[in-house]
Amino acid sequence: MNKFGYAIDKRYLPVLLPFLLRPKKDGVTVTDEGSLVATFGLFRVTTLLTNITGAHVTKNYRWWTAFGVRASRADDGLTFGTNHDGGVCIHFAEKVPSALRRSGHSALTVTVTDLDGLTRALGGDSEG
Repeated sequence: MNKFGYAIDKRYLPVLLPFLLRPKKDGVTVTDEGSLVATFGLFRVTTLLTNITGAHVTKNYRWWTAFGVRASRADDGLTFGTNHDGGVCIHFAEKVPSALRRSGHSALTVTVTDLDGLTRALGGDSEG
């Protein structure tokens, strides 16, 4: 099992508190049983690793769109964001549902501390 915690920009903790983020518990886990589990306070996304079609590092987000749990306005993506520096965008073959969109999301971006490690664990390209 590999656990990847969030890289939290402490200046924005007041923005994260309403989501009930648990810094020591929440994050992304790649289980030995072949699943990905991402938690962010009250929110949870789970899928099989076989449903993941790719993962790549993204960087330099606009600060006002980088924090909290957000559904994208441009597509059906979901973000679990704790900083504006960088994250890993994980793509799914079959959409994965969440409390924000029962019809599902085709991608999830997570701002973990080890961007390259998570990307490699998911078989992606950390240079992306």
